[in-house]
Amino acid sequence: AGDLFRSFFDRIKSLRRPSQSILSCSPFSLRQPMKFQISSLVLCLVATMSSTAAFSANAAPETSVSTAGKYLSSIPMGAPDAILGIAESFKSCTDPKKVNVCVGAYRDSSGKPWVLPSVKEAERRMLDDPAVNKEYASITGDGRYTELALKFAYGQDVDMDVVAGVQSLSGTGACRIGGHYFSKFVGEGTPIYIPTPTWGNHLAIFKEAGLDVRRYRYYNPKTNGLDYDGMLEDLDGAPDGSIILLHACAHN
Repeated sequence: AGDLFRSFFDRIKSLRRPSQSILSCSPFSLRQPMKFQISSLVLCLVATMSSTAAFSANAAPETSVSTAGKYLSSIPMGAPDAILGIAESFKSCTDPKKVNVCVGAYRDSSGKPWVLPSVKEAERRMLDDPAVNKEYASITGDGRYTELALKFAYGQDVDMDVVAGVQSLSGTGACRIGGHYFSKFVGEGTPIYIPTPTWGNHLAIFKEAGLDVRRYRYYNPKTNGLDYDGMLEDLDGAPDGSIILLHACAHN
């Protein structure tokens, strides 16, 4: 598959006009599973076929320099991530007593990530379980995992007929999927209440999805705890049909 991909891509590049772009996929290694190689090949086939069609439709000779990637110059630089900025400052700091307070992760006395014994035990059980494989999960993820996660979050006696959940890639992935889902099926402009404070990228995700981002009180810096009364007051004033984003205190 790798040789076929390279041969085909080289052939297409030799046919394209100087002013044309070829949408390619990221380089892949032959060490990757075959399914990923095939996916990469299909992506390149679709992209290069489009480029070849454009070549046929624009037979007039052109002498301009290649404009491939020119559109990138008009894309504005995104705002720096405040959390990752702290991580970079930590790396550059030379104080031997420095402490990394950037990400919620357990670390040992040397500042290295510390894997909880319970996590190691869970990994060991999975490795030793002959029933565990690397088969694709369903479109909504691992059903059993999602069920247990919902009961963990909402209580063991939660009515599973009134809650629903899907497995996603991290909290950011969940926000992106949820934002698009609600914007499409509940409607753009629907209010979504997000706790204060929260991660900066979450605000941008829901704004880009077309939702009306609003805030509710969550953390009380005076007590270093939950602003329970403020949270209930803000949520009580939310219009009917609003979306409420809940955050759980967690560690990576």
